[in-house]
Amino acid sequence: MNLLRPSQLMSQTDLEIVVEDPTAPEHDSPSVVISGTVEIVVCLLLLALAATLGYDNWRTGISWDSTGPEPGYFPFYLSTILGGGSLYGLIVALLARRAASETFVTRAQARRVLAVFVPTLLFCLVTQFLGLYVASLLLIASFMRLVGKIALWKSLLTAFLFTAIMFVTFDIAFDVIMPKGPLEAAFGY
Repeated sequence: MNLLRPSQLMSQTDLEIVVEDPTAPEHDSPSVVISGTVEIVVCLLLLALAATLGYDNWRTGISWDSTGPEPGYFPFYLSTILGGGSLYGLIVALLARRAASETFVTRAQARRVLAVFVPTLLFCLVTQFLGLYVASLLLIASFMRLVGKIALWKSLLTAFLFTAIMFVTFDIAFDVIMPKGPLEAAFGY
């Protein structure tokens, strides 16, 4: 009779579970942009933000008066720190650019990101015209159907139930003002 514990009977490879994603991007997809370029662009954007914030806070006042710091005092120095960090990051990125840069995103990966970004951007635009609840219903149903490949009736039912619960929670129970569209106006909300 074998008195070994089950953990002693299994090899290490039996404990490993590998799940392959059939929708994962191909490994040989061409590069869209390299990491060094993204680092430089982000540093430049942060530097522009820091300069804008620094100038605006300088205009509102960055010194002390008889009552204490002026409104721009702390934000100005925070934007100065942000600007310094951005400059440092920019210099490091420019110096490291000479070395071999790795791929930041491939074409297949970018396609997957855009599959989420574009509908989310459309959601923000549709919210302005149809309100939060109708836009949420459309976003949830389309994500479930197109990205998740879930049956249309399940997608619509789930989106409707979630949106209804959201409406009851925010508009009825807590009376929170949310962006509304023509559908809510037709029902008197």
